[in-house]
Formats: sequence, C-alpha cells, structure tokens
Amino acid sequence: MSGPIRPIAVIGPTASGKSELALDLAERLGGEIINIDAMQQYRGMDIGTAKLPVDQRRGIVHHRLDVLDVTETATVAAYKRAAAGDVERLLAAGRTPVIVGGSMMYIQGLLDDWEFPATDPQVRARYEEQLARLGTRALHARLAEVDPAAAQTILDTDGRRIVRALEVVELTGRPFAASAPVIGDPRWDTVIVALDRETAALDERIAARTASMFADGFVEEVVTLCDRGLRTGRTAAQAIGYAQILAHLDGEYDLDTAQELTFIGTRRYVRRQRSWFRRDPRVHWLDAAAPGLLDAVLRILDSDERPNRR
Repeated sequence: MSGPIRPIAVIGPTASGKSELALDLAERLGGEIINIDAMQQYRGMDIGTAKLPVDQRRGIVHHRLDVLDVTETATVAAYKRAAAGDVERLLAAGRTPVIVGGSMMYIQGLLDDWEFPATDPQVRARYEEQLARLGTRALHARLAEVDPAAAQTILDTDGRRIVRALEVVELTGRPFAASAPVIGDPRWDTVIVALDRETAALDERIAARTASMFADGFVEEVVTLCDRGLRTGRTAAQAIGYAQILAHLDGEYDLDTAQELTFIGTRRYVRRQRSWFRRDPRVHWLDAAAPGLLDAVLRILDSDERPNRR
C-alpha cells in the first residue's frame, strides 16, 4: 500500500459475510474495526445481533461495540459524532479504520457527514402518543400517505424511525429523504465496498443464522435483558428478533412462530438494505461467495478503479 491512509467501509446486507472480510482487512492493513451496526452498540445484545465474540476478533480492537445500555436510545447523530472521532484518531495514529456493518442511515450519516434536522418536542410527543395508541403499522400507513419513499425504507415495526420521519416531514414540509445529503465524495476519501450473495443463498444463510440464534440461547438473552430494562428501551426493544421474542414472552405466539417471524423480518430488512445501497454509485460491489475477496479489495485500494454497478 502506498499513499495516505484511507478508511475502508465494508457494508452490505445482513448475513452476507462482512465481519470476516473486515477482520482480514484489519490484519493486512494494520487497522482497527469501527462497528456501524446500530444494535451491536448495545451491551448484552450479542446473540440476536450476531455480534462477533471477543475470542473470535483475532485481538483486533473494535470500536462502537457495547457502548449503550438497552434503556438508552440509539441515534444516528450521536453515533456519527462518536464514530467520526474514532476514525480521526485512528488516521492520526497511522492506523486504518475498517468500518463494518449494515445500518443504512448510520453509514450515510458517517460517510456523508449528514446534518440532521432539528427536533420539536411537542410535535414528537404528539406522534409518540399516536404510536402508543394506534401501533406501529397504523402510523407506518400514515407515513406512506405523506412520504411514500420514506415508508419504503423504514420497517413498519420501527416505531422510533417512523415517528422521526413524520416529525421531519411536518417540520420541514419536505420528504424525509430531502434532509439527506447529496451523495458526493465520501468523508476521509473512504473506499466503500459492499458484499452480496445470490438471493436464494443469502436466504439460506439468514435461515441458518436465525435457527442457530434460537438454539444458542437467544430467548434466555432476551429474558436477561428484560431484567436490565429492555422493555423500556425505545430502540433496543424494537430490534428484529428481540421484538418477536418479547411478543412470544407476552403470549402473543409460540416460539416457532417467533423464530419464523424473525427470519421473515430479517429477510425484509435485507431487501431494504440492498435497495438503499444500490442507489449509491460510489460502492464497489463484490460477490461474497467468490474466492479471493481480500485480494479483490486490496486491488481496489491500490487502483483508481471505478465502482461496478450491478
């Protein structure tokens, strides 16, 4: 490698294989990893977020993992401030930041220095009251009426983001996406690579991962987190899998149904991730099933190669 150190972001759909590539890159480039998965910020949310166990991290330092209690609210703005500091400290120390994860708005917030619209406590409180009274799906339907594009990118189970989108639309008079930055050169001249797999193969990986989570103590993890206040968390309790297990614990459906709904929710989320990332012309797409992934990324870093749109 020659020239100035550039961060590299490894993004893409859930279960595509990002963590392994990120570790390989950090080892080869003398780097450290910066998590950009919103739910992996939570302490104790390990099994359900597929958080890499410490003994599998190859001794590589990981940032932005286990930094929130489940009672705290995760926000893109707070993440952006903290992660930007991590990136700049690593660059100053001559270390390569390897940014890895799949949280769409977090990625754009960090790499495009997204400045978020102001909030109005009264407007937000009104929508939060509607959320509590009507439920997430009804409020999502309202969002679909006033901002169809936002409704396509926000899950109908994500009450906090639905409320925020409605708040922004009301305060600005413009679609939620209008507050997003214009895509230009990524911050710090970051190289962005995305992994993907054939849909059928990825669905199989999601199903296998979901089954493994439930077999490895996912329900027990949720029960333990309930003792730490999970049910009061505005974001943690809405995470895919955690919400389904909480509903199971409340008697809404049996465990097999909770597992199936977790798989379905993850698969839906993957479709949204793909749609979001495919709109970004800066992304270099790689087939995660192809051999030589590390070498392919190193070639991209060494060249002025333009991203391959698929």
